[in-house]
Amino acid sequence: MKPSVIFIVWLSCISKAFPADIFMVTMGGTKSHKIPFWELAKGLISRGHNITFLSGFPSDFHMNGLHEVTPAGLVEYIQNYTNWDLLGARMSGRMPISFWDGLRYAFQSCDAMLDDAETQTLLNRNFDLAILDGAFPECSLGLVHQYKIPFMYINTVGFYTGSIAKSGNPGSYAITPNFYTSFTDNMNLFERALNTGVQIFATLMHKFVMTMVHRVLQQHLGAHIPHPLDVSKNVSFILQNGHAVVSYPRAFNPNIAEIACIHCKSAKPLPKDLEDFITSAGELGFIYVSMGSSVKASKMPYTLRRLLVQTFARLPYHVLWKYEGKPSELLELSSNVKLSRWLPQQDILGHRKLRAFVTHGGLLSMYETVFHGVPVVTMPVFCDHDVNSAKAQLDGYAIKLDLATVTSQQLYKTIMKVIHDPQYRKAARFRQSLLLDQRISPLETSIYWTEYVLRHKGAYHLQSPARNMSWLQYYLIDVVALYLVTLYFIVYLLKRLLLRLDMLSSFHVIIKFKKL
Repeated sequence: MKPSVIFIVWLSCISKAFPADIFMVTMGGTKSHKIPFWELAKGLISRGHNITFLSGFPSDFHMNGLHEVTPAGLVEYIQNYTNWDLLGARMSGRMPISFWDGLRYAFQSCDAMLDDAETQTLLNRNFDLAILDGAFPECSLGLVHQYKIPFMYINTVGFYTGSIAKSGNPGSYAITPNFYTSFTDNMNLFERALNTGVQIFATLMHKFVMTMVHRVLQQHLGAHIPHPLDVSKNVSFILQNGHAVVSYPRAFNPNIAEIACIHCKSAKPLPKDLEDFITSAGELGFIYVSMGSSVKASKMPYTLRRLLVQTFARLPYHVLWKYEGKPSELLELSSNVKLSRWLPQQDILGHRKLRAFVTHGGLLSMYETVFHGVPVVTMPVFCDHDVNSAKAQLDGYAIKLDLATVTSQQLYKTIMKVIHDPQYRKAARFRQSLLLDQRISPLETSIYWTEYVLRHKGAYHLQSPARNMSWLQYYLIDVVALYLVTLYFIVYLLKRLLLRLDMLSSFHVIIKFKKL
């Protein structure tokens, strides 16, 4: 019997006895944050658990055992907040999201959620466990404090280490690139200095934002609500959406498990219209183009639309393009291109005739790329896209382009290079073999640890004492200061003693001289 089958049978025996009511929350501003939660919810529901899932994105389907809550106030806030021109900003060299927008989201979305009547009704519910998004979990921590239940994180942004650090897990700035940068874990002196500065600045800004979140929590839930950063230290377990193969090797405490590609699945047959389009290209194959869910192609600047249309027209391959805008916006679109507002991405990535993937570098897309062993061309837009792309390029299965400087000729040559240079597909297949070589699947890992926390009523024995230490204490700065002060006084006392001895010696010489 296979180890995975034995695991499932054993897991079934130990967990079916205690169905639990579990509260899931993601305050993430893009729909992709829901995907890891959906996958874990499906697995937990099959175990007999009941899931209530709060987010700012209305459900796309019905799942027995899953009750989705989408407060209208939060939905409206996110829709207004995310009305960005991300691509236009990146192409012009500006920050895709302004500094103020980056700061205000956490406390304004919190206010919108807690002010909604649907959220207020949840306060009368009872739950056994909460599973929160590691990105912006702090508002949800106010609800968790009210319920007085243990909580976990799914750290949806794989390169984000803030929530891990708050739990007392070490994260050296020397080898941990900030997820807003394009650094890797191999940084030179200048890059380490810049990375450290970015991390410290981000930490200070986070403290300011959390002060604002705390005010919102106290306004809606009462003055007794503690500071969210204090509550966050008590996290029972973190399911980290990363893996040494696709993110970086890291030292993790016992209450952290990596679950990258929890949502990844083997490819299924494509719908007939897509398969016919691909088949019509013969054995040459096709290219897939998608900028994900957070970057809307419909908001794409004219110059970029024109650049892409020109590039695709030159390619000898058919192109499947996920494009949410109107086809009429794409002048002179060639016959080798097929547009669709939605495409079954993993079924496409797993198709044997796919030659390359052109993408924005979103985390889930990059994981799916490795899972299916496909070479990639990335054009990062915002958030963690740069750091994801930098890692993929370092691993040899991707080429990263800059939207601010990319030309049609450069994009054409890059696509042809990742297709015709065998090193890129070889590197993708190598990463794929490493990622798939796991004892149990990410979903099985997630289910096991979720039910472990339930069985052991929070599993607080796994927590690190470092979570309650300041950075001065953790890095022994206070101990170094103590040693330096002690050494100073020792040297000072020795000097005083030697001075006394010199004075006594001089005194004896003088007396001896007088006697003579």
